[in-house]
Amino acid sequence: MNILQEYKCPCCGGAIEFDSTAQKMKCPYCSTEFDIETLQGYDDVLKTEQPDDVQWETPAGGQWQHGETENLHSYVCKSCGGEIVGDETTAATACPFCGNPVVMMGQFAGTLRPDYVIPFKLDKKAAKAALLKHYGKKRLLPGVFKDQNHIDEVKGVYVPFWMFDANADAHVRYKATKVRSWSDSNYNYTETSHYAVIRGGNIGFERVPVNGSTKMADDLMESIEPFDFSDAVNFQTAYLAGYVADKYDVDAQQSIDRANQRIKHSAEGAFLSTVQGYATVLPENSNIRISGGTAKYALLPVWLLNTTWKGQKYTFAMNGQTGKLVGDLPIDKAAATKWTVGLTAGLSVVAYGAVNLLHLFGIL
Repeated sequence: MNILQEYKCPCCGGAIEFDSTAQKMKCPYCSTEFDIETLQGYDDVLKTEQPDDVQWETPAGGQWQHGETENLHSYVCKSCGGEIVGDETTAATACPFCGNPVVMMGQFAGTLRPDYVIPFKLDKKAAKAALLKHYGKKRLLPGVFKDQNHIDEVKGVYVPFWMFDANADAHVRYKATKVRSWSDSNYNYTETSHYAVIRGGNIGFERVPVNGSTKMADDLMESIEPFDFSDAVNFQTAYLAGYVADKYDVDAQQSIDRANQRIKHSAEGAFLSTVQGYATVLPENSNIRISGGTAKYALLPVWLLNTTWKGQKYTFAMNGQTGKLVGDLPIDKAAATKWTVGLTAGLSVVAYGAVNLLHLFGIL
């Protein structure tokens, strides 16, 4: 059963949504604010609601082919009656006809219900401002890019993540060197000593995030980390109102390999940071045993911004909690060439100066 949930303002009847600034539900029409707890009863009421049973007999239209509608779900907006069509992972969106935010309750039934949600702290204006600031830091960005491109879409998305807890027993061996140099009246000496450095121990990991949506690139989602889990709250559908939300389509079992990779990399990095006082350090062998793994399902806030320039689409992602923004930008080839030539020329001047010094001291 597909059910749409809209949170109506009891004062004016308008559709209310979660306001990231006030951290409350807010009506955009009369500005009345509500605590999340006051709306919790909506979810309980939904369990007893039944959809209308209306049947029509008409020969119009054709038959869907087998499997053609397997991943599509159709809903009816309670405000204007418009039809909303989403895929099997769409859990929150807005009506394309009246713009009212809706939550697709059927998508969170049973085992699909998230454990936690980190509410948005930054709004759409903050996302646009972060993108403009991102432009300003790029020296090789084409000068006309900011003027000629336009933002096609700014969308707040709750992205599904698996949060893994685990213990890691690690044993790592490094090859390290120490170098000592000295001179006498005849020669310069260099002594290189080689060491086998061993580190081992246990590290506990909490809430290692793994992206649970194939719609979002793993590297893009990991680039906007970290999220501060101290802001996480128990999941309630009210937080989704006014945003887009997806349920996972990569389950916890399928995400374990990615979690293992992240835990292994982090454990190796933690032990490497303790190997100090050497000229060089190279890992030779690593053995990581992971145990006690558990996972929780969480929705994390992400702003997605799409912009187009010269027919090419550029996508940026911003952490909706911290404001960290990442994304690719075009490069001004002329400016890049000048920069490369300038760098090469600078290195040539340094090299020429060094040669002249060697001649001056009679070395060459």
